[in-house]
Amino acid sequence: MKNARENYLDFVFIKKDGLKYEENSKGEYTIFVENKGVFNRIMQKLLGKPKVSQIHLEEFGNFIWKQIDGTQTVLQISEKVHEHFGEKAEPLIPRLVQYFKILQNNGFVVSKTE
Repeated sequence: MKNARENYLDFVFIKKDGLKYEENSKGEYTIFVENKGVFNRIMQKLLGKPKVSQIHLEEFGNFIWKQIDGTQTVLQISEKVHEHFGEKAEPLIPRLVQYFKILQNNGFVVSKTE
């Protein structure tokens, strides 16, 4: 029996349908999240909070985001990250698994293999 981490490496992710994001001329991605709900509306009116939050991905995130195409497993993406960043990405597997879990928990990606 495999442990959860080994199974997770076999997952294939796709970007959530309807998610808004864009790439700038430098290859950097911004994800746009609409702040919905009563609490968010109150905060928007009282404190001037934005209706849409912008999440700017960092260096590793930009590289990983480009790899999420619905065909590559987390393991295959980890190999590309290692080729591109080398030791700078270590500890690679725990970091990458955690990154995908964050993307998934925030509704940015969904697994095709769960």
